[in-house]
Amino acid sequence: MSGEVTMSRAVVLERFGEPLVLREFEVPPPVAGGLTVACHFGGVCGTDLHLQRGHLDIPTPLVLGHEGLGTVHRLGEGTGTDATGAPLRPGDDVMWASSIACGRCVFCSRYREPTLCRNRRTCGVNRPVSAESALSGSWADHIALQPGSTVVRVPPGVSHLAAMSLACAGPTMVHAMFERRPVRVGEVVVVQGSGPVGLAAAALAQLAGAATVVLAGGPAQRLAIAAKAGIGHHHVNVVEADDPAEALAEVVELTGGGADLVVECTGVPSAVGQGLRLARRGGSYLVVGQYTDSGDTMINPHQIVYRQLDVVGSWAFSGAHLVEYVRLLPALTGRFDLESLVTAYPLAEHAAAMAAVENGSVIKAVLTG
Repeated sequence: MSGEVTMSRAVVLERFGEPLVLREFEVPPPVAGGLTVACHFGGVCGTDLHLQRGHLDIPTPLVLGHEGLGTVHRLGEGTGTDATGAPLRPGDDVMWASSIACGRCVFCSRYREPTLCRNRRTCGVNRPVSAESALSGSWADHIALQPGSTVVRVPPGVSHLAAMSLACAGPTMVHAMFERRPVRVGEVVVVQGSGPVGLAAAALAQLAGAATVVLAGGPAQRLAIAAKAGIGHHHVNVVEADDPAEALAEVVELTGGGADLVVECTGVPSAVGQGLRLARRGGSYLVVGQYTDSGDTMINPHQIVYRQLDVVGSWAFSGAHLVEYVRLLPALTGRFDLESLVTAYPLAEHAAAMAAVENGSVIKAVLTG
C-alpha cells in the first residue's frame, strides 16, 4: 500500500521575493532511525512570510513549512516508537517538531538550552532541497523526517484542524510560560497580540489557572473569534482604537492597576514600550513575539526599574515542548473552540493562504495535502 506512492508535490522557495513554485520530488525510502509522513496539513506561519521575502539568511531552494500533521507512511529501520515511547506504525496520525538540536554545542551540552543550539536543523527553514532529502518541509504531500526528529502521536478524538491551530504557537508558548516565566494560579495576565501566538498564550494562561486574562489586540473581528472560542476573559481592541492611550488605560483598569504578568506576542517593536506600563510593580514582562528582527524601538527604562520588573525573553521551542503541547490537546480542545481559528487551503493555493496571513483576514491558515 505505502510503496505505491513514488512522487510528492511540494511548495518550493526558489528565490527571495519571487512567487513560490509547486514542484514534484521523488518520495525517498526512510533512512534508518527516520520515517516518511504523508502530510495532511502544513501550517502557514508569519515566519514563512519573512522567509519568502529574504528577511532571514537561509539556503535556497527549499520546501517551506515548519509545522505539520500527517499519517506515518513508512518507518525506517529501528524506528518503532514515538517520543513518548508509544508504538509507532504506518497509518498513525502524528505531529513532529520542526528542529533537531545537535546535542554537542555549548548551548546543548553546557547550558542545556536546545532552542539556542548553534547547529539546529529546521524543517522548512534551513534544510534545502540539496540536503538529506528535498522533502524536508511540511508544505508537501510527504515529508522525510530524519533521525533525531521528535515525533508524537496525536491523541485519539482530537480534531486535526484544532491541533494545527496552534501547531507552532502552542509549543512556543509551552516553552515560554511553563519554563521561562511560568503562570501562577490566580494571577492576572495581559497578552499583547491576538494572532496564533497571542491566542496560545491566553489559552495556556487560562489552562494554568490565571484568574483573569486580558487579550489586548485586534482587529475587532479577530477578537470576536477569540471571545467566541472562549479564549481570554476580556478583549480590548488596541489596534483600531481611536485613542491608543485610552485603550491601554482600559487594559490597566481591567487588571486592577497592572498585571502580574504581561506577555508580548505582537512582533511589533513599539508594543514593548507599551507593555512595560501594563505590568504592576513587582510584576513580569515576558517577550515572545519579537522572533524576527523588525528594528529598534524607544522604551523608557525607568519603567523597568520603577516597577521592579522581571523582563524575560523566550526563543522558539524544542521537541519536548511539542510533546507537552500534544499532551495538552485534549484539555485545550475540550475548553476552547480551536478549530474555529483555522482556515484551510489546498496546497496549490499557497499564494492565497500567504496573502490571507499577511493581510490578517484569517487567524491561522493551513495547507492541505
